[in-house]
Amino acid sequence: MNFLAHMYLSCDQEDLLIGNFIADFVKNREVNSYPEGIRRGILLHRRIDSYTDTHPVVLRSVRRLYAAHSKYASVIVDVFYDHLLAINWEAYSDKRLVDFAEQMYRKLNKNIGFMPPVLQKRLPRMVADNWLIRYASFDGVAFTIERMKGRASKPQLLNEAVKSLIRDYDEFNAEFNLFFPDIIAFVDKACQD
Repeated sequence: MNFLAHMYLSCDQEDLLIGNFIADFVKNREVNSYPEGIRRGILLHRRIDSYTDTHPVVLRSVRRLYAAHSKYASVIVDVFYDHLLAINWEAYSDKRLVDFAEQMYRKLNKNIGFMPPVLQKRLPRMVADNWLIRYASFDGVAFTIERMKGRASKPQLLNEAVKSLIRDYDEFNAEFNLFFPDIIAFVDKACQD
């Protein structure tokens, strides 16, 4: 999953949120240089990714995209699932998505000093462009996919991703709503460990 889901799955703990947010940008050898709570957040992020990447429902979503998007199918599903979380937000949170996003931006800005340089540079754009809210629209999904193309070795495999989402929207939405309660339960247990 992408930024929105990882933030949602941070057990409402600021240190876990920061670790969860920076995890993809922290090398294994750097993990121990962070305070304990942030380290736990980095490890939580990796556990979430591992659980997600092997979940049968998620794998069904990935397989649907594989013919058109090959090795990027799982990354595209991550973005789709953030879109679907935004669309289904009221089923999973009592807080409005706009309020959640503003709270997340405040916490991230407050802790920007813990972030790797690439995220320190990216965070102001994330807030200014309101990435967490943008996930709710097809334009927001397209915006995210376009940003990914700049880092992809085969960006052409990301072409038509939004069309793939629209074509099989009901299936992706049903799969997301089967999967998301499972990941919530997994994270709730992980946060108690």
